[in-house]
Amino acid sequence: MSHQNEPRPAFRAPPKSCDAHFHIFGPADRYPYGSGTAESLRYAPPLAPLSDYLELAGMLGFKRFVFVQPSAYSRDNTCMLDAMREIGIAFCRGIVDVDENAPDALLAEMDKLGVCGVRINVSPVKAPAPGFSETMRPRIERIDARCAELGWHLDFLAPGWLTEEPLPVFAKLRCSFSVAHMGMFLAQEGPSQRGFQKLLDVLRHGDGRMWVKFTGTYRMATLPTLADAIPMARALIEAAPDRLIWGSDYPHLSFADKVGSVQLFNLLADWAPDESMRRRILVDNPAALFGF
Repeated sequence: MSHQNEPRPAFRAPPKSCDAHFHIFGPADRYPYGSGTAESLRYAPPLAPLSDYLELAGMLGFKRFVFVQPSAYSRDNTCMLDAMREIGIAFCRGIVDVDENAPDALLAEMDKLGVCGVRINVSPVKAPAPGFSETMRPRIERIDARCAELGWHLDFLAPGWLTEEPLPVFAKLRCSFSVAHMGMFLAQEGPSQRGFQKLLDVLRHGDGRMWVKFTGTYRMATLPTLADAIPMARALIEAAPDRLIWGSDYPHLSFADKVGSVQLFNLLADWAPDESMRRRILVDNPAALFGF
């Protein structure tokens, strides 16, 4: 994947910066996708090997990495775990997708490689279905119990309505937890929308276990400029500057022809013009959450 037609980076990521959310896709003959899932595949992934990603990371200045298991591989984490072995635990962590009753030995093996969390991922385009979060509750509670034993956290990706609805469930979790894509509340509805205000309220007055990811902006803001994300991002920075992390969401999958990796990185300069705030988001906060 070439980054040559992209704008120049607006700033250099400070030393020890962490890309806290991206995906790797290996050759389909070695890492078949879509296996072991009844879900229809949302996308056929591109070839996006570790070497391509590291070229981008080097250009932007990233030295720490948090791999996130993509939905296309379902619960077969092999591709990601192989890439983590290549990078080494000093510089990487991983968020896996596993069955809630996965054997202890499997989780222990993953823990040794730097896995530090489990992903709970619902299609970003899932239409509102009131009460759906109740169907998720048994899995969430079981994974929370398993993660608590390991010192891991939970990582949620869901459409905005499904970030809002389970907030009472999140409040009872034993583990820390992150929500991707700013909770996926649509930026066009602005920061005053009810669900986003509830999210801010948890960040301000909760017990400090919720983290929010600046990732996948193109899934919640309006293309091509994504400018309507600015007030959302700044509201989050004001509410919880110590619990925000940034991720490239590389390789952007179905949006790869609509956005560029450098363009997305440069958004952070608009959201956090202050260099010390960017250092918190890129270095200090991920070091705290992921244990670098």
